[in-house]
Amino acid sequence: MAFNYFSIYLVVSDYQKSLDFYEKLFDSKVNATNGNRFAMFNTPGLNLCLMNAFYDEQHPEQIETKGPAFPEYDDTGRIAGEANNKKIFINLGVDDLDEEYQRIRDLGIGTDLTPIRYMNVFSPYWYFSFMDPDGNPIEICGGRKSEQM
Repeated sequence: MAFNYFSIYLVVSDYQKSLDFYEKLFDSKVNATNGNRFAMFNTPGLNLCLMNAFYDEQHPEQIETKGPAFPEYDDTGRIAGEANNKKIFINLGVDDLDEEYQRIRDLGIGTDLTPIRYMNVFSPYWYFSFMDPDGNPIEICGGRKSEQM
């Protein structure tokens, strides 16, 4: 089976804060929204979406469902409050890692920004990491003009 699209969406606890964060990270406005419930960023190779964890709870009059509820999937307010176990990393690639690192530092977005690091497991690569407003880890990889740290 061939899928029509590939998206990941994050259940976010502060929709506007996350929207602002990702617009700065992607240096682009959001591509599409469904009110203040859902936002989609169409980036090359991936649609990254934001789901406002509290929208449905705050607007029950707008919700129509059929079939049973499954709280482990449907209770986004509860999901947003759970500890982030950091099992999913958002991995982005750039041509100039040093330039991107400086841009992220200058924007002042993300928390726990690491220095640029090097790893070689089957193939070498350079990267740095930081967290989004909900504690989702982001790893940015790329080339360096100088392979010195």
